[in-house]
Amino acid sequence: MYSINHSQTIQHNLSDYDKVKATFSWKYCARELSGLPDGKGLNIAYEAVDRHAQNHLKNTVALRFIRKDRSIEDFTYSDLKTQSDKFANVLKKLKIKKGERVFSLTGRVPELYVTALGTLKYTAVFCPLFSVFGPEPIYQKIRKGDVTILVTTSKVYEKKVKRLVERLPSLRYIILTDAAEHLSDKILSFSTLMEQASIDFKIPETNPEDAALLHFTSGTTGMPKGVLHVHHAVFTYYITGKYVLDFHEGDRFWCTADPDGITSTSYGIIAPLVSGVTSIIDEAEFDVTRCYSILKEQKVTTWYTAPSAIKRLMNMEDIKPKEAYDLENLRSILSVGEPLHAEAVIWGEKKFGFPILENWWQTETEGIMIANYPSMKVKPGSIGKPLPGIDIAIAEVNGKRLKIITEPDVQGQLVLKKGFPSLFRAYLQEDDRYQKCFIGDWYLSGDLAKKDADGYFWFIGRADDRIKLPRGNSR
Repeated sequence: MYSINHSQTIQHNLSDYDKVKATFSWKYCARELSGLPDGKGLNIAYEAVDRHAQNHLKNTVALRFIRKDRSIEDFTYSDLKTQSDKFANVLKKLKIKKGERVFSLTGRVPELYVTALGTLKYTAVFCPLFSVFGPEPIYQKIRKGDVTILVTTSKVYEKKVKRLVERLPSLRYIILTDAAEHLSDKILSFSTLMEQASIDFKIPETNPEDAALLHFTSGTTGMPKGVLHVHHAVFTYYITGKYVLDFHEGDRFWCTADPDGITSTSYGIIAPLVSGVTSIIDEAEFDVTRCYSILKEQKVTTWYTAPSAIKRLMNMEDIKPKEAYDLENLRSILSVGEPLHAEAVIWGEKKFGFPILENWWQTETEGIMIANYPSMKVKPGSIGKPLPGIDIAIAEVNGKRLKIITEPDVQGQLVLKKGFPSLFRAYLQEDDRYQKCFIGDWYLSGDLAKKDADGYFWFIGRADDRIKLPRGNSR
């Protein structure tokens, strides 16, 4: 078996996997995070923004946006607190209720991030969509999700949304990010609302089990499934940021995921903020030369991208990144969205001096569940080992019967034991379907895999075609 030892350039957060895995408790996250003041619960946005805005990180850049023309706009943690507080007050002014759904239909722009964080603060539910979707897919999702507010652009509204409004009885307001003024009582200007909003907002009491995020994925029928997650998921964002992404203070993180998916929300927005690092956000479409220049100029330390992007880099064999670009700050590249071939892992070692790290998770798990960690030996082609705190097994599943397979290298279905914070709480309006995902204490992922004698998992494929994710998402 060909294996790679990732060079020890820093003191990794997960220096002894076996020890941490054996002793880990989710109570550790509760101690590491702050919780709302006065014991008022747990809120994702507070952990991602407010607690940093009140300590030594307040003037640290939280989000750096690179425009298509390469101009830059920065938001510090203090700035982000102010902006998200203002959007929460916008929702208050519009009399949005706790648990109502705020959808976004934009690109990777500041308004998307402010909307997401302000919505979470307000204890409404945030749901991102991708503006490349056609009118009917958009309609299916926002109709099923009982949309209350839709944040989008004038162009997308005119081209794709306007014709749908009469078919959306729950839709009360459309907020346009590029409108200079309100167009009507229901079609509002983002900038005008924000200018009029107060900068002071107190996050209400938030139960860890309060609904927070909604993501859509499709099955074989093509009809969307609404996957619902709660504020308790912030524990998974934190621990995967610490152990998988190996965040350290001062890091610069770049996630290239499309703005509609679970990856964009979990790792494009929340996890790096919870970890107190700087996120680099490129508003342009992926381009190989632009990619390398951003990695260099922005001194990116951790890059999380799709296998399709890695393949495009591999196809540009004439570019030698270590020689052509100063990438001395880059210490890890992780892959998300689809299986990564072993040759790409090895290519990363040759071109960058370290292997590209694959991991496995689903919309239903909200965060990374199995990973190759920067501190561990990598077996090219393997998805790695389970996250501390996650019990994962290979099982033989027949109807409602499940048998755990203990022998190594035997194919079966990946199953995860219930009880971890980010496991989804519902499929919207499909409780029967939700219940069928479980046998006893085990969640059935629908993915086939095997586990070798060293404890590494190997992804094989789908057990059925129950789940198909849009591009940019994890499996």
